Amino acid sequence: MDTDGVATIRAKDRAIRSFALPSWFSPPLIRAASFVFFFLAWEIASILVAHRSLPSPLAVAERLYTYTVHGDLLESIAITLARVGVSFVIAMFIGTAMGMLMGRYKGFDYVFDSWLVLGLNIPAIIVAFLCFLWVGLDDQALVLAVIINKVPTVTVMVREGARAVDRDYLQVAQAYRLSPYKTLFKIHLPQLYPYIMAAARSGLALIWKIILVFELIGLSSGVGYKLQYYFQIFDMSSVLAYTFAFVAIVMLIELLVLRPAERKLTGWRL
Repeated sequence: MDTDGVATIRAKDRAIRSFALPSWFSPPLIRAASFVFFFLAWEIASILVAHRSLPSPLAVAERLYTYTVHGDLLESIAITLARVGVSFVIAMFIGTAMGMLMGRYKGFDYVFDSWLVLGLNIPAIIVAFLCFLWVGLDDQALVLAVIINKVPTVTVMVREGARAVDRDYLQVAQAYRLSPYKTLFKIHLPQLYPYIMAAARSGLALIWKIILVFELIGLSSGVGYKLQYYFQIFDMSSVLAYTFAFVAIVMLIELLVLRPAERKLTGWRL
Protein backbone atom coordinates (compact mmCIF):
# COMPACT_ATOMS: atom_id res chain seq x y z
CA MET A 1 0.00 0.00 0.00
CA ASP A 2 1.40 3.43 -0.92
CA THR A 3 2.03 6.29 1.51
CA ASP A 4 -1.09 8.21 0.44
CA GLY A 5 -3.28 5.19 1.15
CA VAL A 6 -1.82 4.74 4.61
CA ALA A 7 -2.29 8.44 5.37
CA THR A 8 -5.93 8.25 4.23
CA ILE A 9 -6.63 5.25 6.48
CA ARG A 10 -5.01 6.98 9.46
CA ALA A 11 -7.05 10.14 8.83
CA LYS A 12 -10.27 8.10 8.76
CA ASP A 13 -9.23 6.34 11.95
CA ARG A 14 -8.63 9.68 13.70
CA ALA A 15 -12.03 10.92 12.49
CA ILE A 16 -13.75 7.85 13.90
CA ARG A 17 -11.91 8.22 17.21
CA SER A 18 -12.93 11.86 17.45
CA PHE A 19 -16.59 10.81 17.50
CA ALA A 20 -16.03 8.16 20.21
CA LEU A 21 -17.94 8.56 23.45
CA PRO A 22 -16.03 9.99 26.43
CA SER A 23 -14.67 7.52 28.95
CA TRP A 24 -17.06 8.65 31.70
CA PHE A 25 -20.07 7.76 29.49
CA SER A 26 -20.23 4.12 30.64
CA PRO A 27 -22.72 1.47 29.43
CA PRO A 28 -24.74 1.55 32.72
CA LEU A 29 -25.10 5.30 32.31
CA ILE A 30 -26.26 4.85 28.72
CA ARG A 31 -28.89 2.33 29.83
CA ALA A 32 -30.09 4.60 32.63
CA ALA A 33 -30.26 7.56 30.25
CA SER A 34 -32.33 5.53 27.77
CA PHE A 35 -34.86 4.68 30.49
CA VAL A 36 -35.03 8.31 31.61
CA PHE A 37 -35.62 9.39 28.02
CA PHE A 38 -38.33 6.74 27.61
CA PHE A 39 -40.29 7.81 30.69
CA LEU A 40 -39.84 11.49 29.84
CA ALA A 41 -41.21 10.90 26.34
CA TRP A 42 -44.05 8.88 27.84
CA GLU A 43 -44.93 11.69 30.26
CA ILE A 44 -44.94 14.28 27.48
CA ALA A 45 -47.06 12.04 25.25
CA SER A 46 -49.60 11.46 28.05
CA ILE A 47 -49.90 15.23 28.56
CA LEU A 48 -50.37 15.88 24.85
CA VAL A 49 -52.89 13.08 24.36
CA ALA A 50 -54.73 13.73 27.62
CA HIS A 51 -56.77 10.54 27.38
CA ARG A 52 -57.22 7.60 29.74
CA SER A 53 -55.88 5.23 27.09
CA LEU A 54 -52.41 6.69 27.76
CA PRO A 55 -52.00 7.29 31.51
CA SER A 56 -48.92 9.04 32.81
CA PRO A 57 -46.01 7.15 34.39
CA LEU A 58 -46.93 8.62 37.77
CA ALA A 59 -50.47 7.27 37.51
CA VAL A 60 -49.15 3.80 36.63
CA ALA A 61 -46.62 3.98 39.48
CA GLU A 62 -49.42 4.90 41.88
CA ARG A 63 -51.48 1.86 40.80
CA LEU A 64 -48.41 -0.33 41.04
CA TYR A 65 -47.80 0.78 44.63
CA THR A 66 -51.46 0.34 45.58
CA TYR A 67 -51.72 -3.17 44.13
CA THR A 68 -48.42 -4.19 45.71
CA VAL A 69 -49.22 -2.96 49.22
CA HIS A 70 -52.99 -3.33 49.38
CA GLY A 71 -53.84 -5.59 46.44
CA ASP A 72 -53.03 -9.05 45.14
CA LEU A 73 -50.35 -8.17 42.59
CA LEU A 74 -47.65 -10.19 44.36
CA GLU A 75 -49.96 -13.19 44.66
CA SER A 76 -50.83 -13.04 40.96
CA ILE A 77 -47.17 -12.79 40.01
CA ALA A 78 -46.31 -15.74 42.27
CA ILE A 79 -49.02 -17.88 40.65
CA THR A 80 -47.82 -17.05 37.14
CA LEU A 81 -44.15 -17.55 38.02
CA ALA A 82 -44.94 -20.96 39.52
CA ARG A 83 -46.56 -21.99 36.24
CA VAL A 84 -43.62 -20.57 34.29
CA GLY A 85 -41.11 -22.39 36.49
CA VAL A 86 -42.77 -25.80 36.24
CA SER A 87 -43.28 -25.51 32.49
CA PHE A 88 -39.74 -24.23 31.95
CA VAL A 89 -38.01 -27.00 33.91
CA ILE A 90 -40.01 -29.83 32.31
CA ALA A 91 -39.69 -28.41 28.78
CA MET A 92 -35.93 -27.86 29.15
CA PHE A 93 -35.37 -31.36 30.52
CA ILE A 94 -37.36 -33.12 27.79
CA GLY A 95 -36.08 -30.87 25.00
CA THR A 96 -32.45 -31.23 26.07
CA ALA A 97 -32.69 -35.02 26.27
CA MET A 98 -34.45 -35.24 22.91
CA GLY A 99 -31.95 -32.87 21.28
CA MET A 100 -28.96 -34.83 22.55
CA LEU A 101 -30.39 -38.12 21.34
CA MET A 102 -31.39 -36.73 17.92
CA GLY A 103 -28.01 -35.08 17.45
CA ARG A 104 -26.11 -38.17 18.53
CA TYR A 105 -28.05 -40.97 16.85
CA LYS A 106 -29.21 -40.64 13.25
CA GLY A 107 -31.84 -43.35 13.61
CA PHE A 108 -33.45 -41.48 16.48
CA ASP A 109 -33.32 -38.30 14.42
CA TYR A 110 -35.02 -39.98 11.44
CA VAL A 111 -37.86 -41.22 13.62
CA PHE A 112 -38.68 -37.92 15.34
CA ASP A 113 -37.59 -35.30 12.79
CA SER A 114 -41.00 -35.09 11.07
CA TRP A 115 -42.76 -34.88 14.43
CA LEU A 116 -40.37 -32.12 15.42
CA VAL A 117 -41.25 -30.09 12.33
CA LEU A 118 -44.94 -30.64 13.06
CA GLY A 119 -44.51 -29.44 16.64
CA LEU A 120 -42.68 -26.32 15.51
CA ASN A 121 -45.49 -25.33 13.16
CA ILE A 122 -48.61 -25.98 15.25
CA PRO A 123 -49.97 -22.63 16.49
CA ALA A 124 -49.75 -22.28 20.27
CA ILE A 125 -53.34 -21.11 20.55
CA ILE A 126 -54.62 -24.32 18.93
CA VAL A 127 -52.60 -26.43 21.36
CA ALA A 128 -54.05 -24.42 24.24
CA PHE A 129 -57.62 -24.93 23.08
CA LEU A 130 -57.09 -28.67 22.62
CA CYS A 131 -55.49 -29.10 26.05
CA PHE A 132 -58.23 -27.08 27.74
CA LEU A 133 -60.89 -29.19 26.00
CA TRP A 134 -59.22 -32.52 26.75
CA VAL A 135 -57.84 -31.88 30.26
CA GLY A 136 -59.96 -28.99 31.54
CA LEU A 137 -59.48 -25.36 32.49
CA ASP A 138 -56.77 -25.93 35.08
CA ASP A 139 -53.03 -25.66 35.65
CA GLN A 140 -52.31 -29.14 34.31
CA ALA A 141 -53.75 -28.25 30.91
CA LEU A 142 -51.80 -24.99 30.83
CA VAL A 143 -48.48 -26.63 31.72
CA LEU A 144 -49.08 -29.42 29.19
CA ALA A 145 -49.85 -26.90 26.43
CA VAL A 146 -46.72 -24.87 27.18
CA ILE A 147 -44.53 -27.99 27.21
CA ILE A 148 -45.92 -29.13 23.85
CA ASN A 149 -45.16 -25.71 22.39
CA LYS A 150 -41.70 -25.27 23.88
CA VAL A 151 -40.09 -28.73 23.69
CA PRO A 152 -39.60 -28.64 19.86
CA THR A 153 -37.74 -25.32 20.05
CA VAL A 154 -35.38 -26.57 22.77
CA THR A 155 -34.86 -29.83 20.89
CA VAL A 156 -33.84 -28.07 17.68
CA MET A 157 -31.25 -25.87 19.43
CA VAL A 158 -29.72 -28.68 21.46
CA ARG A 159 -29.71 -31.03 18.47
CA GLU A 160 -27.57 -28.59 16.51
CA GLY A 161 -25.19 -28.38 19.45
CA ALA A 162 -25.00 -32.18 19.71
CA ARG A 163 -24.16 -32.37 16.02
CA ALA A 164 -21.34 -29.88 16.55
CA VAL A 165 -19.71 -31.78 19.44
CA ASP A 166 -16.04 -32.44 18.75
CA ARG A 167 -15.77 -36.20 18.18
CA ASP A 168 -12.03 -36.16 18.97
CA TYR A 169 -12.77 -35.47 22.64
CA LEU A 170 -15.20 -38.38 22.72
CA GLN A 171 -12.54 -40.65 21.24
CA VAL A 172 -10.11 -39.48 23.92
CA ALA A 173 -12.70 -40.37 26.55
CA GLN A 174 -13.01 -43.85 25.05
CA ALA A 175 -9.24 -44.24 24.95
CA TYR A 176 -8.96 -43.37 28.64
CA ARG A 177 -11.99 -45.55 29.40
CA LEU A 178 -13.94 -42.78 31.10
CA SER A 179 -17.27 -43.80 32.54
CA PRO A 180 -20.44 -42.72 30.71
CA TYR A 181 -21.17 -40.36 33.61
CA LYS A 182 -17.82 -38.56 33.31
CA THR A 183 -18.03 -38.52 29.52
CA LEU A 184 -21.44 -36.88 29.70
CA PHE A 185 -20.66 -34.24 32.33
CA LYS A 186 -16.98 -33.57 31.58
CA ILE A 187 -16.87 -33.71 27.78
CA HIS A 188 -20.32 -33.79 26.19
CA LEU A 189 -22.36 -31.31 28.23
CA PRO A 190 -19.68 -28.55 28.43
CA GLN A 191 -19.79 -28.32 24.63
CA LEU A 192 -23.59 -28.14 24.74
CA TYR A 193 -23.87 -25.47 27.45
CA PRO A 194 -23.90 -22.50 25.02
CA TYR A 195 -26.76 -24.11 23.08
CA ILE A 196 -28.61 -25.05 26.26
CA MET A 197 -28.30 -21.51 27.63
CA ALA A 198 -29.53 -20.06 24.35
CA ALA A 199 -32.51 -22.41 24.50
CA ALA A 200 -33.12 -21.48 28.14
CA ARG A 201 -33.06 -17.75 27.48
CA SER A 202 -35.33 -17.92 24.44
CA GLY A 203 -37.48 -20.48 26.23
CA LEU A 204 -38.09 -18.30 29.25
CA ALA A 205 -39.00 -15.36 27.03
CA LEU A 206 -41.44 -17.50 25.07
CA ILE A 207 -42.95 -19.45 27.97
CA TRP A 208 -44.03 -16.51 30.07
CA LYS A 209 -45.67 -14.88 27.05
CA ILE A 210 -47.55 -18.08 26.22
CA ILE A 211 -48.67 -18.54 29.82
CA LEU A 212 -49.98 -14.98 30.01
CA VAL A 213 -52.08 -15.61 26.90
CA PHE A 214 -53.34 -18.94 28.23
CA GLU A 215 -54.25 -17.33 31.57
CA LEU A 216 -56.10 -14.64 29.67
CA ILE A 217 -58.25 -17.03 27.63
CA GLY A 218 -58.85 -19.90 30.03
CA LEU A 219 -57.95 -19.39 33.70
CA SER A 220 -59.22 -17.33 36.60
CA SER A 221 -55.94 -16.48 38.31
CA GLY A 222 -52.51 -15.11 37.50
CA VAL A 223 -51.21 -12.00 35.79
CA GLY A 224 -52.85 -12.86 32.46
CA TYR A 225 -56.27 -13.10 34.10
CA LYS A 226 -55.75 -9.72 35.78
CA LEU A 227 -54.72 -8.12 32.51
CA GLN A 228 -57.83 -9.49 30.83
CA TYR A 229 -60.04 -8.21 33.66
CA TYR A 230 -58.65 -4.68 33.66
CA PHE A 231 -58.71 -4.60 29.86
CA GLN A 232 -62.43 -5.36 29.90
CA ILE A 233 -63.12 -2.36 32.15
CA PHE A 234 -60.62 -0.28 30.12
CA ASP A 235 -58.39 0.48 33.11
CA MET A 236 -55.14 1.10 31.25
CA SER A 237 -53.28 2.25 34.36
CA SER A 238 -53.86 -1.14 35.97
CA VAL A 239 -52.99 -3.00 32.77
CA LEU A 240 -49.66 -1.18 32.53
CA ALA A 241 -49.00 -1.58 36.26
CA TYR A 242 -49.31 -5.37 36.08
CA THR A 243 -47.34 -5.45 32.83
CA PHE A 244 -44.40 -3.47 34.18
CA ALA A 245 -44.36 -5.44 37.43
CA PHE A 246 -44.13 -8.79 35.66
CA VAL A 247 -41.60 -7.56 33.09
CA ALA A 248 -39.43 -6.27 35.94
CA ILE A 249 -39.50 -9.70 37.59
CA VAL A 250 -38.54 -11.43 34.34
CA MET A 251 -35.66 -8.98 33.81
CA LEU A 252 -34.41 -9.67 37.34
CA ILE A 253 -34.45 -13.40 36.60
CA GLU A 254 -32.38 -12.71 33.48
CA LEU A 255 -29.87 -10.55 35.37
CA LEU A 256 -29.60 -12.54 38.59
CA VAL A 257 -30.03 -16.12 37.38
CA LEU A 258 -29.51 -16.68 33.64
CA ARG A 259 -26.53 -14.40 33.05
CA PRO A 260 -24.51 -15.62 36.08
CA ALA A 261 -25.31 -19.21 35.13
CA GLU A 262 -24.18 -18.57 31.56
CA ARG A 263 -20.90 -17.01 32.72
CA LYS A 264 -20.21 -19.94 35.01
CA LEU A 265 -21.10 -22.68 32.53
CA THR A 266 -19.41 -21.15 29.47
CA GLY A 267 -16.48 -19.40 31.17
CA TRP A 268 -14.10 -22.11 29.94
CA ARG A 269 -14.54 -20.80 26.40
CA LEU A 270 -12.95 -17.44 27.20
